[in-house]
Amino acid sequence: MVRAMTRLLGIDPGLRFTGWGLIEVGGNRLRHLADGVIATDGEQPLSVRLRALHDALGALIGRHGPSEAAIEETYVNRNGAATLKLGYARGVALLAPALAGIPVTEYGAKAVKKAVVGTGGADKVQVQAMVRLLLPGAIIGRADAADALAVAICHAHHRASRLAYAAAIRSA
Repeated sequence: MVRAMTRLLGIDPGLRFTGWGLIEVGGNRLRHLADGVIATDGEQPLSVRLRALHDALGALIGRHGPSEAAIEETYVNRNGAATLKLGYARGVALLAPALAGIPVTEYGAKAVKKAVVGTGGADKVQVQAMVRLLLPGAIIGRADAADALAVAICHAHHRASRLAYAAAIRSA
């Protein structure tokens, strides 16, 4: 049986740099399609930067047509202002696919690392190495894009488990 391929968009939100990665998944096969980073101008007012992020994500979604999106949850650090700004960017990153009618799933950083590397305590170098291993031929220029691809891979794994569970329930 040939399984249809589904496009998944992974997003690693940030106000300065938002990483994105697009993969196709069919069964247990993963295929890299594209990745990159959306950068905003730190000299611009916050509202202008958020609009630029929204417009870029909307264009990306329109161009690539993902079926589902996944986003990394906010990491809360000691700098409250930085965490709040990250929250703004994350809100836009959640909103853009939702406005396009695309379901969005959220994953914590430890869940992403565990799905990609096998341990929630993996470092960025390990995550990037496994992303390259799982997506042969992917040339990843920035860590933000690698992180976004890791989110997409995590979603692919969790999605497969949910689909298998639903099929088992239906056949029971």
